[in-house]
Amino acid sequence: MAVPRRQDLVPLAEATKTWFRVSLQTFGGPAGQIAVMHRFLVDEQKWLGEGRFLHALNYCMLLPGPEAQQLAIYTGWLLNGTLGGLIAGVLFVVPGVLAMLALSAGYVEFGETSFVVALFAGVSPAVLAIVIQAVIRVGRRALHNAALVAFAVAAFAALAVFGVPFPVVVLAAGIAGWLMSRIDPRSLGRAPAKDSSDTGERALVDDEAFHAAQPSLRRALVILGIGLPMWLVPTVAAAALAGTHSVYARQGLFFSGTAVVTFGGAYAVLSFVAERAVNSYHWLLPGEMARGLALAESTPGPLIMVVQFVAFLGAYRDPGALPPWAAGLVASLLTTWVTFVPCFVFVFLGAPYVEQMRRNASLSAALTGITAAVVGVIANLGVFFGVHTLFEDSAERTWGPVQLLVPEAASLRWEAVGITAIALLLMLRVGWGPLRTLGVCALLGLGLAVIP
Repeated sequence: MAVPRRQDLVPLAEATKTWFRVSLQTFGGPAGQIAVMHRFLVDEQKWLGEGRFLHALNYCMLLPGPEAQQLAIYTGWLLNGTLGGLIAGVLFVVPGVLAMLALSAGYVEFGETSFVVALFAGVSPAVLAIVIQAVIRVGRRALHNAALVAFAVAAFAALAVFGVPFPVVVLAAGIAGWLMSRIDPRSLGRAPAKDSSDTGERALVDDEAFHAAQPSLRRALVILGIGLPMWLVPTVAAAALAGTHSVYARQGLFFSGTAVVTFGGAYAVLSFVAERAVNSYHWLLPGEMARGLALAESTPGPLIMVVQFVAFLGAYRDPGALPPWAAGLVASLLTTWVTFVPCFVFVFLGAPYVEQMRRNASLSAALTGITAAVVGVIANLGVFFGVHTLFEDSAERTWGPVQLLVPEAASLRWEAVGITAIALLLMLRVGWGPLRTLGVCALLGLGLAVIP
């Protein structure tokens, strides 16, 4: 007797209800989001076993983009096929999209008021502490030996000292990891992953009952034929209607490109986005990137949702023929679209090949190199935020190939240093999460504002 398909045993309506509940609790970055999905899917509903959940997560870690949302798409596909993946992925981001849209609008309307300035005086140092915690957390997991530490140091130097573009750093790290594994398979200190079926608690139904699709060229072409136009046509339409030099066309192209190089999660790519948005396109002021990340930390959904804030502000200040509010809305939704649509394409396209990819030692080595380099990338983000949060003034200094962001020592903000130290203490010693820490630091900022 054939094993029934898992999507028949989990009604779509029940799965949709669960994904909606998940979407309202996805605070705290990818670690928190993955933990929420694990609690719902593995511990409570028992729709997936531990091994199958980790199997899906490992695949999503190979992809550019927000791994937590991709994990939702992939597990939704396992449970209910393509429609299930679409529902899971869309619901995962909708609450965050709506919240960031409201917060972005509120920022441009009230961002210069004394209340909001005081609020961000406390929140921005908390964001710096969150980034520092991310460096420590990812470093402990990724840097197992001296070779991997060297990857991280080299990535940091390439970005912070020599100004090497972020995609080049990611590509070089992957190639270097692959080469080192070919020269000495033990140099990276990581063995090929075991099959997911070897570990963990089993689900209520055998793995064979999950949704499956036979990999084929025809299937891949169908997905690309539908997915690529959906991804790119809105940007083409924006360029045709508003002009190729409009803020909408530039944002659509920039964030479409960002979507395919965002290995390592939101923290890793934000240094790349911050540098281009602030220094190249002038969509934001330096301190506003930290404020946008603070807003993203306080809303459900992926942290990469901060790009919605970037797009809203950039278009609001350079609206072209549209009213500023309409420009911000259009740019915000366009950027959200080109950021998250590729996630569906990547997951649906690669899902049938997951088992082959998981057993591929060369691909695993390349990912190890990229993961180690990501530590240096996040550290560079910490330096960027730290300089603009802890100092009033800074300047770019160039000595030949060396490019450094140098703060003015006399402009040190001692109150920001104190709040950063408190945030680090709360997270690293007390064990508080980002949202709770942000709330306390916001109150500290407001408290300092009323002290004469």
